[in-house]
Amino acid sequence: MANGGGGDDISLIFTYGTLKRGFYNHMLIEDLMRTSDAVFLGDYSTIESFPLVVGPHGIPYLINLPGSGHRVRGELYSVSSDRGLARLDELERIDDGHYERLPVEVTAEDGGEKVAAVEAYFAHREFGEAMWERCGKEGLIEFSMALGGKYVKRDNRPSNSSFLGDIKKFISGDN
Repeated sequence: MANGGGGDDISLIFTYGTLKRGFYNHMLIEDLMRTSDAVFLGDYSTIESFPLVVGPHGIPYLINLPGSGHRVRGELYSVSSDRGLARLDELERIDDGHYERLPVEVTAEDGGEKVAAVEAYFAHREFGEAMWERCGKEGLIEFSMALGGKYVKRDNRPSNSSFLGDIKKFISGDN
């Protein structure tokens, strides 16, 4: 965390999926920018390789297996550590075991310096590695617009659907 100068602590968040510009959940980032709870810092990539896969409902997952996969492309935002981070954590359902926010090092796509104290939302450790194996250990460099078109909004998912149940089905091949 850093201090944003106005007394509010900020967190640097690396986004790689539906929170990026042009994707469905970016509207949350736009809301945060309107209230000065988020600022776009630029296009960044992870310094180390990580698996990036697409799971059930077209949801992207970054998996905490450093050295596997590819350097992942995404966007970096500074986010207020109170209001902004709370809203992102709620979307990513960290309290429910969907994602976990973990440190990652990134570098600017324009060749700038690396940034250290950055966090990203990784697939929860309870299922991340199994998803990587289910995807044949084939990862993506970037979550693209073509893949984003396969994303199913929460409201459009079956009412009897649960994210952990859907992940278990995905991992077992019952999808």
